[in-house]
This record gives sequence, structure tokens and C-alpha cells, in this order.
Amino acid sequence: MITFLASLFIKDSKNYKEPSVRQAYGVLSGAVGIGLNILLFFGKWLAGTISGSIAITADAFNNLSDAGSSIITLIGFRLSGQEPDPEHPFGHGRMEYISGLLVSVAILVMGLELIWSSIGKLRSPEPIESSALVFGILIASILVKLYMFFYNHSLSKKIESAAMKATSVDSLSDTVATTLVLIATLISKYMGLLLDGWFGILVGLFILYTGGSTLKETIDLLLGQPPKQEFINEVKEIVLGHSMVHGVHDLIVHDYGPGRVMISLHAEVDVNGDIQDIHEQIDHIEHELQEKLHCSATIHMDPIVTDDKEVLAMKAKVEEMVHFLDESFSMHDFRMVKGSTRTNLIFDVEVPRKTSYTDNEIVNWLKERIHELPGSKYFAVIQIDHEYY
Repeated sequence: MITFLASLFIKDSKNYKEPSVRQAYGVLSGAVGIGLNILLFFGKWLAGTISGSIAITADAFNNLSDAGSSIITLIGFRLSGQEPDPEHPFGHGRMEYISGLLVSVAILVMGLELIWSSIGKLRSPEPIESSALVFGILIASILVKLYMFFYNHSLSKKIESAAMKATSVDSLSDTVATTLVLIATLISKYMGLLLDGWFGILVGLFILYTGGSTLKETIDLLLGQPPKQEFINEVKEIVLGHSMVHGVHDLIVHDYGPGRVMISLHAEVDVNGDIQDIHEQIDHIEHELQEKLHCSATIHMDPIVTDDKEVLAMKAKVEEMVHFLDESFSMHDFRMVKGSTRTNLIFDVEVPRKTSYTDNEIVNWLKERIHELPGSKYFAVIQIDHEYY
């Protein structure tokens, strides 16, 4: 159904990375979610009234809250698509993350309410009146929620949306919740055991778990996470695809929400190159990144020696030392400055955030190895950089 509606109402519906297409899918998913959840609410409310089951009635109001969550998702996508303004120069893309946060909180609140209602049912258990209509409504609800999970999960991957991922997890938790309610109803009918309250607590605990998981993921996005390795690889492939760039380092990705990504990086270029020509090509790379990856890029030019055999040989030796210490380390901005009494080897070492070495240990180890090199008296000047991905 979503695919059919998308083909009708979303222009260029296969271009998932286009911000306007992402927004349209978010609004469409929210609208469909509102309609389906309201239908499920009325169906389960009717089933809960007929059977007298607190679990079914609570599940019905869970669907009503899901309709509210779909409204939040819809509004979040609408707001995130607004253009930058003087108060928000980086746009409103993070509104999508905030809507995911609100959906997660709504899931937690519903889980707590369900547990509280179920405890009351344990204190005053009542028999459940089941019928074919009640079973039919519950089974139909499970199938609808499974469908909602699959289409939201699929879309969350295609458009890389945290809000839709939270909605898909909510739909999956609803599927499990309604399945448990169905099991409790069947046991009550055929075995005479009043497990309505116990199953209600199980449903509530499951909802709390899923709500907590999605809440953590959304908070991580708001705090700032490292970019995906695929994105890093694409950036490097584009930049290094230009022959005048000899290396890339100090890459930082600033995420202000989907479609609002800014990056900065250092590109190593020949120190003897024509500065005007290099600047023109750097501008071209920035525009290419904007066009292909929908990100705003700022590139700093780092001049390096590319034709001095002595410098290149020493660079290779030092780079070998860096990799010997840890294969994940990398070196850049290497310079060799000769003085009357010693030769300074100046360079940066880029290390991952997770490493068993402290910055001082890395610097001291490399300084000792460099000082032991034969020939001129070498002295290392080392700057430690930490990766942001």
C-alpha cells in the first residue's frame, strides 16, 4: 500500500536521498500510521468491551497512543524540512530526531500505564468473555501491526530515518503485545486460568524494553554519533579521485539532521603546485561532494613535499614506526626541517578513540625510536589527532 501511495503522491519516489523525497515519505508514513492505529483502537476497544479484558482494552489505548506518535512523526518530518532561518542557520533537520525521542517517551509511558493497570487486574481478577469476533479482531490487529513494522522498517533503511526506525520498533512491540493478549485470551477460554493481569505485565515490560532501546538510539543521534563508514569511504573516494590530492586526513562530519550534513577535511597537495589551480580544483571537489552526497564541505589545503627523495625516504621510515606501534594509526603533515645541530621531523599521528595507548605513550615511544635513527641527530615534533569516525 505504501509503495502504491508513494507512486501516486511522491514525485521521483525512488530518489530516497533527496531531502524533499525523505520528507514526503515521512509525512506519508505518519498519515498511514494515524489511520491504521485509529482503526485498530476502535476494533480492540470493541473487543475489550465485549470480553471484559483489561489487557485487550489497554492494548487498544496503546494503539491510540501510537496514533499520537504517528502525528508526532508526521509533524517532525514537516518541521525538519523547513529551510534554515536566522535563528536556526543549520536548518531544522534534528526535529526528526526530536520526534523520534517523543515517540520513544510515549512508548515508555504506555508501558508503565499498562503495568499499573495489569497489577490492578491481579488484585481483582475477572473472567474473560471471548468469542470468534474477539479472536478475529486480535488476529487482524497482529497482521496489521506486522505490516506496519515491515513497511516502517524498510523505509527507515531506505531514507535512514531514526524516527521511522522508532516507529517500526513500536509496531513490532505492539505485535508481540497483542500476541500475548491473544494467548492469554485463549488460555482463559480453554483452560479457565485467569492470566490476563500477568500477561498484561509481560506486555508492559516488553514495551518498556523496546521504548528504552529506541530512546537510547535517538539520544545518541542528538548527542552526536560517528558517521557511517560507507559515508567516510564515499567522501575519501571522491576527494582522492582527483590526481592533485595525495592524501586525506582530519575528516570531521557535523550532522544537523538528514539532509543537513557539513564536513571539513584536510587535503594534501604538492607544495610546488600552482596555488590558483589547486584552489580551483578544491572548489570543484567541494561542489562535487555537495552534488553527490548532499553535504556542505570545507576543505583545507595541506602542502606536502612529493619530489624530495630524502624526505620521502624518511617519511616512509617514520610511517613504518607508526604502523608498527598500531596498524590503525596513520601519519600526515610530515615535514623535515634541517638545522645546524639537529633535524626536526614534524608530523601528526591520527589515532582512533579506542586505543590501549595514551597520547604521551605514543609520543614518547616514537620520539625514542626516531632519536635512535642513524645519521644526523633527529628530533621529533609530534601532534596527536583523534579520529571523529
